[in-house]
Amino acid sequence: MNLEDILTEARRDFAAVDTLPALEQAKARFLGKSGAITEQMKGLGKLDPEQRKEAGARINQAKDGVEALLKARREAIQAEELNRQLAAESLDVTLPGRGAGLGGAHPVSLTLKRIESLFASIGFAVADGPEIETDFYNFTALNIPDNHPARAMHDTFYLGDGSLLRTHTSPVQVRYMEHQKPPIKIIAPGRVYRVDSDATHSPMFHQVEGLWVDRDISFAHLKGVVQDFLQRFFERDDLTVRFRPSFFPFTEPSAEMDMSWNGGWLEIGGCGMVHPNVLGHVGIDAEAWQGFAFGLGVERLAMLRYGVNDLRLFFENDMRFLKQFA
Repeated sequence: MNLEDILTEARRDFAAVDTLPALEQAKARFLGKSGAITEQMKGLGKLDPEQRKEAGARINQAKDGVEALLKARREAIQAEELNRQLAAESLDVTLPGRGAGLGGAHPVSLTLKRIESLFASIGFAVADGPEIETDFYNFTALNIPDNHPARAMHDTFYLGDGSLLRTHTSPVQVRYMEHQKPPIKIIAPGRVYRVDSDATHSPMFHQVEGLWVDRDISFAHLKGVVQDFLQRFFERDDLTVRFRPSFFPFTEPSAEMDMSWNGGWLEIGGCGMVHPNVLGHVGIDAEAWQGFAFGLGVERLAMLRYGVNDLRLFFENDMRFLKQFA
């Protein structure tokens, strides 16, 4: 094939394609390893020096011609694609507006806001603290011994520097008591982390813990606060709470809390009187001051209030689910 024929064929082949990938395939037939121009180059070695010089110049001229045709066709295809995209995305600015779409708070955020509001109405302040904690605040200061199962790797996210992701918001209570003298009346809502994941558990979830330290505080105060909160949270005056003896290292005595629900009992959290050792860690005289603490799962409260049966729905960001709370 002579050089004029190569240029003619390249012009025809390039004009026949309308996508960039197809153009690259057409290019290979002329400028690829086995392309027509490349084959012409390979034949130069068989010519004498004078003929080689003259033939090389003609081949380079033809190569430049093919590349110019290729560039022109590539630019034309890109322009056509841009025009198609602009036409598809065009807007008729004379049409009436669609209206602004307004988002809404997440159901967990709504639940946290409601919890904070209800406790604030009976004098509880909101306390906060770091989510990356030390072993001391997360375990030791809460009277959790070194051999306690809660410290196990399969329950706790340990970080490389010896710190960890807090497994409860109780460290907030310890940090608060370090810098505030009694009386103390706080709740500590926030994210906590444990190695667990299924329809009713998540590796990240929210807790709210309460703490009231004052003179002559008793278990009766604890029972009254918890029942009052749950009745107002669920707007049910007939809701009752029962307390079952249990064990937590940071409270003594300790109890599991159940509430009446759909004709039965449903576990709702844990509680107890603050252990004297915990008060001792923060320099509070356990003979003069007493207190109670409790912990509730925020997602559990949200699931019950909104009728959600799978915890994972709160974290999947499915707009069909979230729009119900907007």
